[in-house]
Amino acid sequence: MNNNTEPDHHLKVVPYPYQLEGIRKGLEWKRLFIGDEPGLGKTLQSIGIIDTANAYPALVICPSSLKINWQREFEKFTDKKAIVLDNSNQTTWPYLLQMKMFHVAIVNYESLRKFFVWDIKGSGKSFRLKDVVFCPQIKMFRSVIIDESHRVKDSTVQQAKFTKGICTGKEYIILLSGTPVVNHPGDLVAQLSIMDRLNEFGGKNAFLLEYASGEKEASNLGKLSRELYSRCLIRREKSKVLTQLPDKTRVDLYVDISNREEYDTAAADLARYLRDYQQCSEHEIRRKMRMEALVKFMALRSIASRGKVAQAIDFVRVFLEGGNKLILFCSLHEIVDRFKKEFPRAVTVTGRDSPIMKQAAVDAFQQRPDVQLIICSIKAAGVGLTLTASSNVAFVELPWTYADCCQCEDRAHRIGQKDNVTCYYLLGRGTIDHRLYKIIHDKKAIANSIMSSDDDIPTDRLYFDELTKAMIAETINEHHQ
Repeated sequence: MNNNTEPDHHLKVVPYPYQLEGIRKGLEWKRLFIGDEPGLGKTLQSIGIIDTANAYPALVICPSSLKINWQREFEKFTDKKAIVLDNSNQTTWPYLLQMKMFHVAIVNYESLRKFFVWDIKGSGKSFRLKDVVFCPQIKMFRSVIIDESHRVKDSTVQQAKFTKGICTGKEYIILLSGTPVVNHPGDLVAQLSIMDRLNEFGGKNAFLLEYASGEKEASNLGKLSRELYSRCLIRREKSKVLTQLPDKTRVDLYVDISNREEYDTAAADLARYLRDYQQCSEHEIRRKMRMEALVKFMALRSIASRGKVAQAIDFVRVFLEGGNKLILFCSLHEIVDRFKKEFPRAVTVTGRDSPIMKQAAVDAFQQRPDVQLIICSIKAAGVGLTLTASSNVAFVELPWTYADCCQCEDRAHRIGQKDNVTCYYLLGRGTIDHRLYKIIHDKKAIANSIMSSDDDIPTDRLYFDELTKAMIAETINEHHQ
């Protein structure tokens, strides 16, 4: 392909110039790393490569918490349909792809064996790739996207072996990771092997001798960098493409909740209550019912938030593996405690922390490289704090107003800061989350006019009516998007 030719993509959005360059390089190289910093659209670029090349059926291998997001992104950016592999389609997914009812299959690392491996010869946990008997249906995939590919940097682990076997012979293999090298150049060996480029570096032993020798297991790094950038690596930093980016980028991440039955029961109860409210004509009774409904709304939101925690923990773990700092917002003490237990080195700014403790947490996050995560209460940390050590913000729970969203986001986006801030909103699939989120961002004027100084739900009548319509619609849709 001519280096000056813009790729003739058919995406539903117009990529930024640097993303078009990534798509062009991907079409030229076919097997590559996209190593851009978080927030620069590695997902869009990889989808653009696959779609422009029409390299379907495609397989996406990703962390569990990102499966739904990949499905939504393919259907948002292209006219192709994606299927998330689960128990309901374990035996039918090959047929669905063959009949072109779906064009993309999405699977998490932990499920590779379940869906693609028929047998492993021999006994014991230790096995070689040649011992693995893959299901023949993997031959139908023309392309594979491997998200957070540093997860398969160790060629001895099962997931790396399965990924290598699945990718063998594929025309397009795209590895996405902001940190393909986590510790030392040796981390690249398995990933280069997966994309069938290790032989271009002389094979494993030659690569390790040339680039991973010495006390620090790192050598000739300048040469390695030139070799990678010349044949299979794209990497851009936010600071280098800042003029192409908005001040903030919001990313909606839909995740499955773990307490579906509890949520559905509470949602149906609230919907029945709201129907009674709509039919009531007595002013005083309606006022009391509205206040009680608000309490029920808050309880339902809490149930949804608790149900997201497992997938949110997976998201945070994946994010921190990339070596980037993250500001995490939530409200419930029990959720803060769950994250603190999972990430003991994290610091917190909550209503339970004294002013001295809060400032110490902020200072540690701002100044210490080893403090990657700060867990913030929307109430306690939504205003006043400067947390510019990170340009990434994530919400496990939603604020109630657009103004509250902006205040929390702005902890990482201050006057004079020369960086794009990426804001991740983790939304429970098939819950009130996405409708509440839509109300917040669709009704910016209303949200600002009823701006609340704390995290209590606004009692404005218009806002409540929007919530009521959303809740009833959610029930009619049987809690599924």
